[in-house]
Amino acid sequence: MNRINPSKLLLSKWTAAHPQQREKHFLVTELFRDEEGVVLEVELQAVLTQRSKRIDWQTLKDSNTWLLGWK
Repeated sequence: MNRINPSKLLLSKWTAAHPQQREKHFLVTELFRDEEGVVLEVELQAVLTQRSKRIDWQTLKDSNTWLLGWK
């Protein structure tokens, strides 16, 4: 289980534990917050293809899916 401070996720680097379509390394490019400023979702951008996807930030806590940093 990765320990994460949601406020410090912007521009953090992540590695997919099981890469798909050669997309292994990702960068958090945007945080999506509610009216009270609580982080709900993040936008991950694949370094290789520049494709972006929006996911629940708590998904990054699962170390079976995401690894902190570029490995």
